[in-house]
Amino acid sequence: MTALMYHDVVAAGEEDSSGFPGRDAALYKVTPELFAEHLDAIVCAQPGTLLDPRCRPDLPDLLAPPDPVFTFDDGGASAMAAADALERRGLIGHFFITTNYVGTRGFVTEGNLRELARRGHVIGSHSCSHPLRMGHCFWTQLVDEWLRSRTILGDILGSEVTVASVPGGDFAPQVAEAAATAGLTRLFTSEPSTGSRQAFGVTLIGRFAIQRWTTARTAAALAAGDWLPCTQQAVVWNAKKMTKRLGGERYLQLRKLLLGHGDEVQWGDPR
Repeated sequence: MTALMYHDVVAAGEEDSSGFPGRDAALYKVTPELFAEHLDAIVCAQPGTLLDPRCRPDLPDLLAPPDPVFTFDDGGASAMAAADALERRGLIGHFFITTNYVGTRGFVTEGNLRELARRGHVIGSHSCSHPLRMGHCFWTQLVDEWLRSRTILGDILGSEVTVASVPGGDFAPQVAEAAATAGLTRLFTSEPSTGSRQAFGVTLIGRFAIQRWTTARTAAALAAGDWLPCTQQAVVWNAKKMTKRLGGERYLQLRKLLLGHGDEVQWGDPR
């Protein structure tokens, strides 16, 4: 399984209209035009010698490669536009929702969530408050973040929610253990890897991050699991993870100083 991690799909210059505001969050927001290019390139990619029949209707007997999993973190209002673009190509998305922000400016409403589920998309938890350092939260907060967000979404949708993604990219074993305690069975991380593994009875699935400068060619290569771009992203990710580990709170302070994230954002990290 290959999973791609998107966030918001917004017009250039309108990055703060969906999801969390600020320069940091904007790094992961793509324009509708670029998103369409990504989807078309992914659908029409050529892994080996097999062509997707959606791009070559004259060759109906060829087998299509499996579609990657398209995930969208945070729960920004642009989820509806992203869903439209996916559906035009016969695809579905996994939308992970930060439940404290449902119905607030720039985020999906309860009605949006019910509509997305009705249209066949997967709705999951992205925690309640979006801690930037989820792996450093106390056990009680971890369980509360997963359990409360899962309960809120279940009440909105009228169905059980068992899938989630880790906010902030900060994963630790206790994050998965708390997810299992809260009743989650699948957990998407930000680790750039293909396939999945098990921990505490939870299936952990890595993802490749899409940023605003990611080209359609690169997105298609990541979706296909091509060795070079996947390895490049893994190298950068591991270097960044080591910097976070060594820097601790100073890393977060420097990150805020360099990028900013909007005064109205109240991240869920312990104060």
